[in-house]
Order: sequence, then C-alpha cells, then structure tokens
Amino acid sequence: MPPIILMNGPRVVDIPVHDCGEPLIDLRHLPFVDVDDRLADPAGAYAQLREGVAWRLARAARLLPEGLRLLITEGYRPIDLQIKYFEEYVAELRRAHPDWTGNHLHRQASRSLSPPEVAPHVAGAAVDVTLRTASGTELDLGTPVNAGPEESGGDCYTDADDISSTARRNRRTLTAALATVGLVNYPTEWWHWSYGDRYWALTTNSPRAHYDAVTFHASQ
Repeated sequence: MPPIILMNGPRVVDIPVHDCGEPLIDLRHLPFVDVDDRLADPAGAYAQLREGVAWRLARAARLLPEGLRLLITEGYRPIDLQIKYFEEYVAELRRAHPDWTGNHLHRQASRSLSPPEVAPHVAGAAVDVTLRTASGTELDLGTPVNAGPEESGGDCYTDADDISSTARRNRRTLTAALATVGLVNYPTEWWHWSYGDRYWALTTNSPRAHYDAVTFHASQ
C-alpha cells in the first residue's frame, strides 16, 4: 500500500476552514438510503449530515447495482463523544504499549479515530457506510464497520490485501458509487467517507475546507 497521510498530519491540520453554514439534515428522511440504529442516540444526532453531503449520498445510492442499498451506521458525532472515543482508544493503546511516547500514541490512535480537533464527523461532513441488499442482508466487505487495525489485523484498511475476493469486489462497488459523487475515503477505514472537511480538501487539493465543527440541536 502507498504511504497513508493520517488525520493528525500537519498537511491536514493546517488546512483552513471557511464554514459555509449549511444545515444538518436527517438521513432517515433521505430516499434510497437506509440508516442503521446500532449507534443510535436518543436525540438522533447519529443520523444527521450536512445537506450537501447527504444529497451526494442520495446520488451515490442511485449508482449502485440493482438490488443494493447504502446502509449508514453513523453520520454526525458530537464533539464530546469524539473526545471520549479518542481518549479511550489512546488509553487502550497505552495499556498495550506502555513504552510508546505521547506523540506516537496520538499518531497510532489517528489510524482509526480522528483527533477531535480535526474530526470530520463533528463537522457533519463524514459518514460511516456499508452495503446491504434490498432485503436487508449486509454484504461482506472484509471486516465489520468500525473494526480497528488491531482486531482486524489491518484488514480495515481500504486497500488491504488479506481479504476475500468477494469483500474486495464489494469494496470496489462501494468506492465506485461514493467517489463518483465526490466523496473521499480515509484509507485506514473502508467505511469512512467524507466531503467538505479537511481530509477531503487535502485529497482534492482544495485550498480550504467547507465544514467546521457544528453543534446539533434536536429541534433542527
């Protein structure tokens, strides 16, 4: 695999953000897209996404082969939840590798979780997504959504070699639809796609990101 620029890399962190003010919308009202409730919260924050990203998902869904649907597991993530996830993962890595420095722990954690200060989920710019059939059966994409590098043996990486031909084909199907509408993938997580955030700006050579951290209010 080619070298991967992680989410905490200076080239990502230094990208300016000019928030366009676009609202969050509820993916549960979007046609052609299914929203899974495995990470549901009472307020429904998990099902929110910036409007421009959401409609790109709707377009991507129409590009899938007949009988397949996008299955969304998480969109927007509140900043306090992102901090909790990141700190818990750093603590887990520290227990497993007590000799690692703080900087190295931060870098290794960034393979699987975005540092809160640059996380695209907190901007409503990123979505975790997989595929399923119209009858509700999830396709094999090599690992479960959110499987970390340790538990998956690195198979969570989008271009991992040690996955079945079926999983590789399904990843190509997902990638073809999402990339065609302008979303970009974080290469350590086959399920993580975004638009308008810093990582998108880096990948597309955009001078700035369009979406900054946003607060979700259940009434919006």
